[in-house]
Amino acid sequence: MNVEETQETIGVGAPHIPQQRGERALDAAVRYAEDRHWDVSPGTWLEAVDGRECCSCGEVDCPAPGAHPARPDWATQATGSASTARRIWTKQPRASILLPTGRTFDALEVSDSAGFLALARMERMEIQLGPVTCTPFRRMLFFVLPGGAAKVGEHARRLGWSPATLDLVARGEGDYVVAPPTRIGNRGPVQWARQPTAANRWLPDAEELVSALAYACGREAALTRGR
Repeated sequence: MNVEETQETIGVGAPHIPQQRGERALDAAVRYAEDRHWDVSPGTWLEAVDGRECCSCGEVDCPAPGAHPARPDWATQATGSASTARRIWTKQPRASILLPTGRTFDALEVSDSAGFLALARMERMEIQLGPVTCTPFRRMLFFVLPGGAAKVGEHARRLGWSPATLDLVARGEGDYVVAPPTRIGNRGPVQWARQPTAANRWLPDAEELVSALAYACGREAALTRGR
């Protein structure tokens, strides 16, 4: 299901993904470090092998071609320096952009159908949102204050939800998100559903989003069981 089909499924009130402008990975990585003060780490990339694109890791069945850490110490390679980011991506312009979580932000991940529903609900509730990405794996990631990932299960239980029944993944220390405009194999690029702007520089606490996200995940699970 593509973005347009997802929006039709959950109704006309679904948020619209803004048109993504063409941007080089180098420019994006520098902008993330310089404007948002996010650490950026270079990941794998796509390269042509026998007429088709393959992941630089060499794995034939790579689950995320061109969009995962290139080395075990990827976290220590992350930099918050715009000049260092420029040097890294000038040397390897095709490298994917990984943003370590647990530093300047955590991320709450749900399916895109639950994510769009939650976005519409949050807008009605006038909840201040941070940046949100949408991946070609039909997943959405909501950026929240660092440290929030560890509290998601507790918040969900407090609201009456069993975390084990929700497709809600919290990404915190030691994890990462793949940043736009990284392309994942032939699936397509990661996009911004809510782009980083001056208006969302201050991130929400995870607790502010859990209610809407848990509701959307619970509704999706109920629909799935009813099929």
